[in-house]
Amino acid sequence: MCCMRNGSTHLSTWITAESKQRFRAIATKQGVSESALLKRLIEQLLALAAGDDATVTSPPPELRDARLTIRLRADDRLLLRERAAARGMPPATYLSVLTRSHLRSLVPLPDQELVLLGRSVNELNPIGRNLNVIARSAQQGASVGGVTREELRALLSACEALRDRVRTLIRANTLSWEAGHAPTPL
Repeated sequence: MCCMRNGSTHLSTWITAESKQRFRAIATKQGVSESALLKRLIEQLLALAAGDDATVTSPPPELRDARLTIRLRADDRLLLRERAAARGMPPATYLSVLTRSHLRSLVPLPDQELVLLGRSVNELNPIGRNLNVIARSAQQGASVGGVTREELRALLSACEALRDRVRTLIRANTLSWEAGHAPTPL
């Protein structure tokens, strides 16, 4: 058979539309697919018939993508969408990252911000190379050929500005994950 794997086979049945909806709701509530729930129920029944209660009482393995449903007030949903959009994330992903950062005391740096930070750091590479050439030349007693104090000050100023931008980004990132909004009147 085309779908057999490791000696497995397919089992199916017909039930009413109402029973199917109720079964789907139970599977969703437990965070598993309908097939996984049906398989679990069959295995539990077979274990009971064999007198092995250990299988029945063992909890299902935790799933990384287990769903969690929450209710939000309309104004909180609006804030969620705004904050998620500002981070370039879907609202559900933003909530997941926010929850994980709170539970684990992390300050996440979203991909988009990490890319911008990487670009900023890449801007330092040519500046650093130029400064190394100038420093080597000066140490060897050679003239620094056309490099003026103003140009060196401009390089130093660019490095300091980039440093300050990175600090600001990190500070803003940290505050944005910690800060909330003022309570809205009821």
